[in-house]
Amino acid sequence: MHYEVKCITKSHRLDPHERILWLGGVYSGNLPWKFSQQDVVRLIEAGDSFKVTRGGHSVKLIVAKSNYGNKYVKTEADGEQPNNLLSLPECIG
Repeated sequence: MHYEVKCITKSHRLDPHERILWLGGVYSGNLPWKFSQQDVVRLIEAGDSFKVTRGGHSVKLIVAKSNYGNKYVKTEADGEQPNNLLSLPECIG
């Protein structure tokens, strides 16, 4: 499956690797979805793809590991912190 991320739900933690709880968006045109960050990690590792479109450019999500070994998602264009994802609007509902 190919998913486009349109929004996120953040926790109140300051650590950028732990701030994203949920990701949401659309797939196959306009079908809505919402997954936990852990589920997105598992789906990417199973072969599904996720992307974020910002300013007309699509950027792929990848799985990364924090210094403590925790897996999280970020865009390929990001360095250590998942800023492209953190800049998305909050998911409603």
